Amino acid sequence: MFLGPPDTFPRLVGDIGGTNARFATIPASGGDLGGIGVVPCADFAGPREAIEHYLATSRQPRPRWGALAIANPVEGDFLRMTNHDWAFSIRALRDALGLDHLLVLNDFTALAMAIPLLQPGELVPVGGGAAVPRRAIALLGPGTGLGVSGLVPCGDDYTAIVGEGGHVTLAASDPREAELIAELTKRFAHVSAERVLSGPGIVALYEAHAALAGETPDPIGAPEISARALAGSCPLCTATLTTFCALLGTVAADLALVLGARGGVYVGGGIVPQLGEFFVRSPFRTRFEHKGRFSAYLAAIPTHVIHAAQPGLRGAARALAASVPPPRE
Repeated sequence: MFLGPPDTFPRLVGDIGGTNARFATIPASGGDLGGIGVVPCADFAGPREAIEHYLATSRQPRPRWGALAIANPVEGDFLRMTNHDWAFSIRALRDALGLDHLLVLNDFTALAMAIPLLQPGELVPVGGGAAVPRRAIALLGPGTGLGVSGLVPCGDDYTAIVGEGGHVTLAASDPREAELIAELTKRFAHVSAERVLSGPGIVALYEAHAALAGETPDPIGAPEISARALAGSCPLCTATLTTFCALLGTVAADLALVLGARGGVYVGGGIVPQLGEFFVRSPFRTRFEHKGRFSAYLAAIPTHVIHAAQPGLRGAARALAASVPPPRE
């Protein structure tokens, strides 16, 4: 249930990634998400067109308040997406849609807001550990890019961290990873975590593995690389996905140490939840705990994969319920 002033309904919530945009409505105070729809971002010139299409085809009422979680930094009024070509003014979008209030926030900030709403059945534990109440929580997840956020205690609740942690420099933990990163530096001036831990990153990592093996990579995308790895039909793809999981464990551990995330580490995004048992059996958790003098500290922190329905929309709705509209300009 998503509460708030009764004169602010219906509400629109959206979760806009680099590939797809998801929308839903909250018809009335205390109501649940309804009319959930997914549209490809590439089919529309911008968010206004995508939202109008959603409202028309799903026959949803015109909203009064709205919240959009977007895979992008949100600074100021004008946004230009990093992993897509949409660019827009928040104020102009609000006015074009006839909204009284429009909240735009980073997609992983919204996902972090959803974590307190998640039930045990919506999470898959990877490894051991137990969460310490009222301690920081870490969140990361590969998709079109690499989202990073977290929650820190604030009064009786938590506040979400807003940042761009996916662009930290990727570090190697063994000689093979150092060779792979050196190969990637031939293509990228900065080998960030997102350059490898994302859909495009899986392709780049696959091609780096092929180069070091002296093989010619097939012209395939991340879904096919993952499918071949899960089927065990391609040793090069299996090596790629195994390295991907190990490097994700390294970055997750770094994030946990930075935040002191004794409340747990959560993995979301569009890729890892599709890997199933491959991820559970992967080097992710071993690498997560591989931190020398702080291995025991990390071994006590639980890690979970988020398997919830529309958590970004739920987080956006929670953020909207807690928001205060700024003065209109």
